[in-house]
Amino acid sequence: MKRVLITGAGTGFGNEVAFRLAEKGFDVIATVEIYPQVEVLENQVKERGVPLQIEKLDVTSEGDRRKALGWGVEILVNNASVLEGGSVVDIPGLNMRNEFEVNVIAPLLLTQGIAKQMIKRREGRIVWVSSREGINVNPFTGIYSASKHATEAIAQTMAVELQEFGIEVATMNPGPFLTGFNDRGFDTWKSWIDDPTERVFDYSKLAFPRAQFDPEYVYATLTALAAGELDSFRNLEPKSMIEEAKQNIENVWTKKISDGLGTRHKQVQQCYDMEPEQRVQE
Repeated sequence: MKRVLITGAGTGFGNEVAFRLAEKGFDVIATVEIYPQVEVLENQVKERGVPLQIEKLDVTSEGDRRKALGWGVEILVNNASVLEGGSVVDIPGLNMRNEFEVNVIAPLLLTQGIAKQMIKRREGRIVWVSSREGINVNPFTGIYSASKHATEAIAQTMAVELQEFGIEVATMNPGPFLTGFNDRGFDTWKSWIDDPTERVFDYSKLAFPRAQFDPEYVYATLTALAAGELDSFRNLEPKSMIEEAKQNIENVWTKKISDGLGTRHKQVQQCYDMEPEQRVQE
């Protein structure tokens, strides 16, 4: 059995994928950020009858990262992440720094130690859970998107650097999925330490700008990717958004800086028009 470490397994993608990998016979270490989540996950284990090794691992804690080096990890799924919603001209510096600490710096520090163990064995697999916003952008998720662009750069570079040591590296790129993650991210402004009168936007009037898909797409693909059943480096779900994602990249090359000046961008207007937790009608 291969030992799999999944960060951020208390909720969302990481939670379900941890169980599915265990059902496949993998030795899964499901980690959560805080101790209260341990009990919740233990109750899930009892309900589902699937064995998991449950550990508290806050990726921003040096002590927790050091502890993980003793687990003999053969497959690492960097899934833990946070979304700080808000305009790039409004989000306070403390919140921006936390976004990059949780999404970029801390998981990379964790990966450094585990990757060096993999190098000694000349075998291993590292999956970075990035985002569609690692290659595209949406309004009011710009700092999150910036962190995922950084994740993409790290993963692509790591794949090149570790190739000679037999280490597999891949990214999972979820689009908008209804797990609660996106909508929670659009409520973070409520705890900002700033002067609300100085904000450009009224966040009580805004919602996540996209209708959201059933997360089954990501559950299936991320499970297969971690299990070594897929050989593709980039894995975007839902696949129905792949062409749009590619076109968005191409559009930047023809965009004019004067396009639409003085008018509200249609994607910004979507944030005013959307309701929270709006599901895609498939």
